[in-house]
Amino acid sequence: MRIRVNGEDRDVVAATLEAALTELGYGSLRVATAVDGDFVPAARRAALALAEGSAVEILAPMQGG
Repeated sequence: MRIRVNGEDRDVVAATLEAALTELGYGSLRVATAVDGDFVPAARRAALALAEGSAVEILAPMQGG
């Protein structure tokens, strides 16, 4: 299925947000996520089904100052 990740179209086979994060290489990283503009806490990612065209935002913490 085709979804939009951080503004870029991506093809994934994953059906859930958690599976998509793993497929996209974010599986072990601590990130914040939103789908279609709504924040998704880590505890809800496995249950959140993605749909064709879902807009996923993935934000990783940055160090420095």
